[in-house]
Amino acid sequence: MTSRRHFLAASAAATLLPAAALPSRAFATAADTAPTRPVRWVVGFAPGGGTDTIARMTADTIRDAYPAGLLIENKPGASSRLAVRTVKDAEPDGQTMLVTPDFALTVYPHSFREPGYEPLKDLAPVAPICIGGLALCVGPMVPETVKNPADFLDWCQQNPKLAFFGSPASGSSFHFAGIMLGRAKNVELTHIGYKGGAPALQDVMGGQIASNICAVGEAFPYLQSGKLRAIGTFGTERDEFAPEAPTMVESGFDDVIAYAWVGALAPAATSPQAIARMESALNRATSGDVLTERLAKFCFKPLTMSSDEFRQMIAADIERWGPVVKATGFTADE
Repeated sequence: MTSRRHFLAASAAATLLPAAALPSRAFATAADTAPTRPVRWVVGFAPGGGTDTIARMTADTIRDAYPAGLLIENKPGASSRLAVRTVKDAEPDGQTMLVTPDFALTVYPHSFREPGYEPLKDLAPVAPICIGGLALCVGPMVPETVKNPADFLDWCQQNPKLAFFGSPASGSSFHFAGIMLGRAKNVELTHIGYKGGAPALQDVMGGQIASNICAVGEAFPYLQSGKLRAIGTFGTERDEFAPEAPTMVESGFDDVIAYAWVGALAPAATSPQAIARMESALNRATSGDVLTERLAKFCFKPLTMSSDEFRQMIAADIERWGPVVKATGFTADE
């Protein structure tokens, strides 16, 4: 289990901002009893993807708190923004929750002109579920002598026509993590945005592009087989699932820090009782061995926080990504 204290010590959240003001709309009323209808968890990705898998394994561990059931509703579309909007517009009756990766809330407000929501105005944070690392991975195009991020940037300076990196999506935290890395040494790295992590990894392994920035868990099977090399990770400490890779901090890039988390949120006016029930259930799950072991198979660690602490973390991440995105002048296509 990763607690708030441990997370803040080992993440890039820096100084947390004061908790944002709670929504001004009146809270919906709800008794502190288990829902009598199934609660739906809306996921902005297709079945079988990383967020969907995390949502399903988490739901399975908290079903005792929801005797009427938990249903996963997949709503892919608009780079997962459709799911956020769906929950934003849902009845705040405690029957609908959003399960989402961080970038839909922390990066998209900066990278899309009109994302269609304001995360901390339109949604009520409930609790995080897990956190995972990001890795800089290279394939056969990059020589074996390149062993860390500093080596890679030197190689890119010497081979500017090959200085490309892929990511699972344009406008995502993976995209801007690469931009941060290049700017740390004034090296121009050209980004190629893919529609998902798998095709980006295939192009790196096939020698079509030099590198890729992705979740450690997504690259893990290929790191194990030797088809990819992780030459850097973006946490402040070495990633236990890719311990051979030095951190950006170790490589001299103290401000190049990024991570991926998944969490649960509700419509803004959901009652405190409904939020507290889900928060309690999630915190019990993330403090237990069952979910910890399941998440480890995907190179994620459980993350335990209160709803207020989660709100502060989201606010800090929104604040942190703003200048990074703005400096690039990037605006995502609709």
